[in-house]
Amino acid sequence: MSDFLAPGVFVRHPSQPDWGLGQVQSVVGTRVTVNFEHAGKLLINSAAISLAIVDPDEEV
Repeated sequence: MSDFLAPGVFVRHPSQPDWGLGQVQSVVGTRVTVNFEHAGKLLINSAAISLAIVDPDEEV
């Protein structure tokens, strides 16, 4: 999944919807740093979690 992730991409964590919209800050291998609206900056292992890429303009 990290092949599609790059700094600036907006994502959601599939099992943590309350974290809100997140923006990728950095990608180093399978380590993805994401700044979420309601959870702050978190390190995600993209080998274990498939973040859902979203278009913030299409958010309701």
